[in-house]
Amino acid sequence: MPALASHRKPRSRTRTNTPAVGITTAAIAGVSLLSAQNATADPKPSIEEVQKKVDDLYRQAGSSTQEYNKAKESTEQQRRKVDRALDEAAERTEALNESRRALGSYAAAQYRTGAVTPTAALLFADDPQSYADQTQLMDRLTEQQRSAIADYETQRAEAAEQRANATESLEKLTDSQDSLRARKQAVQKKLAEARELLSQLTAEERARLAELERKKAEEARRKAEARAKAEAEAEAERRLQERERQAQEQSGTDTGAGTGPGAAGGTYAAKAEKVLSFARAQIGKPYVWGATGPSSFDCSGLTQAAWRAAGVDLPRTTWDQVKTGQSVATADLLPGDLVFFYDDISHVGIYIGDGKMIHAPKPGANVREESIYYMPIHGGVRPA
Repeated sequence: MPALASHRKPRSRTRTNTPAVGITTAAIAGVSLLSAQNATADPKPSIEEVQKKVDDLYRQAGSSTQEYNKAKESTEQQRRKVDRALDEAAERTEALNESRRALGSYAAAQYRTGAVTPTAALLFADDPQSYADQTQLMDRLTEQQRSAIADYETQRAEAAEQRANATESLEKLTDSQDSLRARKQAVQKKLAEARELLSQLTAEERARLAELERKKAEEARRKAEARAKAEAEAEAERRLQERERQAQEQSGTDTGAGTGPGAAGGTYAAKAEKVLSFARAQIGKPYVWGATGPSSFDCSGLTQAAWRAAGVDLPRTTWDQVKTGQSVATADLLPGDLVFFYDDISHVGIYIGDGKMIHAPKPGANVREESIYYMPIHGGVRPA
């Protein structure tokens, strides 16, 4: 039977690598999962996108700062109303107490007399004349009592009204304080978002961002230089015309007094010089949102303080300042004019001529001179 067994093919032992196949499958699945996650994850923003986002956050923070300034101003006004209401309520209460004391003295006097009838009073009187005198006195006392009661009722009603006014003023003050806190939190949130974006940049990315800022500032500077050249040419033309006018006056061909527009312009120029002198003295001081000086400023706080130095009171916020005075086209700006920026009018600077301004730019920056073309211009205003 061995011959029968010889044609059989020997059975070979095969080794299975099941664990290895499982690991490989898992690895492939993992790579696929990571690829899917990378495909769905938000791509890292470009430096240009970061710059745009940070600028927008600072602009939003500037707008929120104006809302904060408005809420703060409203809170201070409401607090003054509360103080006045409380003072008036105290005065009315004192008047009420005085009326109450007068009534008390009349009540005590009536208690002492004991409500004696006229017949009994006549019987107990020493003589008829003394009874007549006492009756006349009591008639006058009754009239005084009626007057005292009427005065008491009046004082009580007025005191109640003043207490109600004081309570209402206190409630409004609480609402103003809540609004103030909300605006403050809004500013802080925007600034925190900007800081977070900047903190995620690498050193190389920060350098690229700084280069973008440099290019932006350079472009604004070139526009300011072109503006300065145009202003210089216009000034030269104006002086030429002035010399010609003076020559005509000396020759007797023109007897005008020369007190037209130039006189008003001189008055404004005198005020503007005080504004610019104050503003230049603040250069280097830090921007702090909500600040009005003297050690730090926000944008509208600086413009308000500068014009106050010239004897002109401006409102607190950019939104109110833009409504003050005469609107001026960008091409017609004079030193001292206010220049407003962005569609939401969230920033303002003081024009100094040659296409430049002094302004408090943003958190982390100091008061400085800068081209008005660094930001989109909304419009100009001549306050006085």
